[in-house]
Amino acid sequence: MSAPTALVTGTSTGIGKVIALALARAGYDLAVTEIDADHLGDLLAHPDLRDRKAVSIGLDLASQASIEAAFASSVAALGRIDVLVNNAGCALIRPVVDVTRADWDALIAVNLTGTFFLTQQFGRHAIAHGRGGAVVTIASTHGLTGIAGRAVYGIAKAGLIQMTRMLAIEWAPHGIRANAIAPATVLTPSRADTLSDPAARARMLGRIPSGRFVTPEEVAAAVVYLAGPDAGSITGQVLAVDGGLTAQ
Repeated sequence: MSAPTALVTGTSTGIGKVIALALARAGYDLAVTEIDADHLGDLLAHPDLRDRKAVSIGLDLASQASIEAAFASSVAALGRIDVLVNNAGCALIRPVVDVTRADWDALIAVNLTGTFFLTQQFGRHAIAHGRGGAVVTIASTHGLTGIAGRAVYGIAKAGLIQMTRMLAIEWAPHGIRANAIAPATVLTPSRADTLSDPAARARMLGRIPSGRFVTPEEVAAAVVYLAGPDAGSITGQVLAVDGGLTAQ
């Protein structure tokens, strides 16, 4: 029996890289993406991928042509795609009164529009082949709660959460499940500068009842679970990996 396959976006570093490695350890063959596929060399050389088939693919979620080409290349390389993990995205920290139309368009194009149309490619593929599948989308607690300075990002993530619910209902007859994960602040290299400021670190930790940040490994474990057969009856759900933040 052939190995299950997964397409994971935004995998050169941080959460996406850890998700890809966790799926590899769980037995998945992988298509991994980044805007510049040359940045995926460290991931492809990781020992956890030694016994797995893995292909690196360039993907710009702001471009429909890139989305279609990347998905087609993933299918050509792996034969099929069983799981799509929507991880790639960009951030914007800016007061609402200072957000420009260009700011809005750039973030929404990647975080919401591009993610939707990549997921559409997966849905068309899975429906056409009648095998079902799973979509796991990395959202954020910013899509569930209010916070100053991150409105555009939070709006986009809230859109992904609603996309998840809509897909779960529409695609259930085809055996396709759709779920989202909403992490609180995750300890990744991109957060290093912010978290090095003691005041900022204390402020961010003060929002989390558990008193610690989420780890990429915790997010990856949730992805592996939601992607796999043990979550076969779970669809349309948002799993908050947040140390109790959204329970307040």
